[in-house]
Amino acid sequence: MSKPISRATFDQVIVPCYMPPDVIPVRGEGSRLWDQHGREYIDLAGGIAVNCLGHRHPALMQALQEQAERVWHLSNVFTNEPALELAERLTELTFAEQVFYANSGAEANEAAFKLARKYAFDHAGPESGKHEIISFYGSFHGRTLFTVTVGGQAKYCQGFEPVPGGITHLPYNDISALEQAVSDKTCAVVMEPILGEGGIIPADPAFAERARQLCDEHDALLIFDEVQTGAGRTGSLYAYMEMGITPDILTSAKGLGGGFPIGAMLTTRKIAASFGFGSHGTTYGGNPLGCAVSLAVINTLDDTRLMAAVRRKSQLIQNELHALNLRHAVFSDIRGRGLLLGAQLAHHWTGQARRVLESARNQGLMLLMAGPDVIRLTPSLVIPDADIQEAMTRLDRALNDMISEGPVDS
Repeated sequence: MSKPISRATFDQVIVPCYMPPDVIPVRGEGSRLWDQHGREYIDLAGGIAVNCLGHRHPALMQALQEQAERVWHLSNVFTNEPALELAERLTELTFAEQVFYANSGAEANEAAFKLARKYAFDHAGPESGKHEIISFYGSFHGRTLFTVTVGGQAKYCQGFEPVPGGITHLPYNDISALEQAVSDKTCAVVMEPILGEGGIIPADPAFAERARQLCDEHDALLIFDEVQTGAGRTGSLYAYMEMGITPDILTSAKGLGGGFPIGAMLTTRKIAASFGFGSHGTTYGGNPLGCAVSLAVINTLDDTRLMAAVRRKSQLIQNELHALNLRHAVFSDIRGRGLLLGAQLAHHWTGQARRVLESARNQGLMLLMAGPDVIRLTPSLVIPDADIQEAMTRLDRALNDMISEGPVDS
């Protein structure tokens, strides 16, 4: 058997925009991963909320294998059966009437932002100046030039200027700021139901409701970026379903493919009409393999018992985190919804999130960050309770190790 390729190879052959640890996972099963050396990890990262059904879920494997024996790729010159079947299911289960497929959340958002401007152009006219997109500080919508500009984190735009114009950023959950900003020049308000990269901060119900009202008053579109909150992550198929409001456009990715790359933009037929023939496109979007796997994901998630279990597991994890905090006093807040949870580090551990991840990894536990001060947990939606309990035991040991070392400069 040849010697496994090492982490050192990364620095030689991969563009250095990532900085992975030395661990290289090679096998997954359920909520567990194994590295090149056979060491086991409990996975509470879930590929950044992507592996919504864990690793090697039987329904997803079967869908992929069966479709692989039929047809892999056709491009948008043709349609295909999995793409049509998936679109039918998505429109049956949501407010949407039509679907545009992409390969990622960034591409789904790119399509949504373009569609919002094109819709305003078509309905208000080119002389109206109705092209402003309102977004929120701390938001994240992808890494294309348009989506990083709409996103509310300036660091992702630095060095890439000039960036697209006509975008306004406001404080999240600030109703007064939103009321002052939305005008007849606004073509869209885009928001995450829960700020993901910005710290796992849920939208206040009154804020989301007011955003819907203001968009209606000013003929603007409300776009929900559900790339991270969708596909069952919050305990409903999409988070908007538990908020009492309906967006005009919704974007989905991450868990939508359960690990297979796929994204989608969902909207109404009236709005979709502004994307007429040739106005937008994609080569891989609607790929038969991706759509077949995604259909298996959606059919699995369309289960009230599974969604109830997500909410129960969420409470179990939160209870365990509160118990850990009673022992260690490292968190100032524990928040989120469903299995999108964040633990805000206490003041004396400011900037130490990366250390927590490293300490947890040393104990065989994989976690995420949501900024330098927040630990993010996005496990499989079907993670066994026993794995949750063992994960919390490992986190307990990791926190013990970190505390014994004391704070260091972040």
